[in-house]
Amino acid sequence: MKDLSKVIQACIKHESKCQKILYEAYYGYALKIVFRYIYRYEKAVDVVNDGFVKLFIHFDRFSAEDDAFLEPKLMGWIRKIMINCAIDALRKNEMLPEAGLIPGAVWEDTDKSDNADQLLLYKEIIVQIKKLPPVYRAVFNMYVIDGLSHQEIANALGISVGTSKSNLWKARHLLQKYINGQEELEAC
Repeated sequence: MKDLSKVIQACIKHESKCQKILYEAYYGYALKIVFRYIYRYEKAVDVVNDGFVKLFIHFDRFSAEDDAFLEPKLMGWIRKIMINCAIDALRKNEMLPEAGLIPGAVWEDTDKSDNADQLLLYKEIIVQIKKLPPVYRAVFNMYVIDGLSHQEIANALGISVGTSKSNLWKARHLLQKYINGQEELEAC
């Protein structure tokens, strides 16, 4: 995005035109993050919109000092907000399983440098992760995909570090079974 620092400065001042530019530029990115936690399209869209509202309200907290790494820094901040909003939504629903198909449009704005095989593999992995029980899925996403520590996961989900580690192990174990075609769910 051209002049990202100008757009950010305008967003800090709550200028709606620049907020719209930023929203449109990063909407797809945010939706993909939320979809790893919430699989009903309508609900995921609501969570993304709530996340952007929080982002724009608290934009003055974003440090836009280092221009060389401004976009990665912004994307990390967006990622953190979207993950927290998704976890909050899951908590409100007491981590109930999400059901629904992932619309093809979600994948359309994927980075053009990705080849078709990688995109297909990514879609298949997401489908397999979707089969995990909600708590396992949340811990797996937070640890493996989002790179959070077990302590950060425990704090975010209100569980112990040991429970986080156990849920990650169980999630990996179930994913191996799913990928190897042994889709029988065990009583966990």
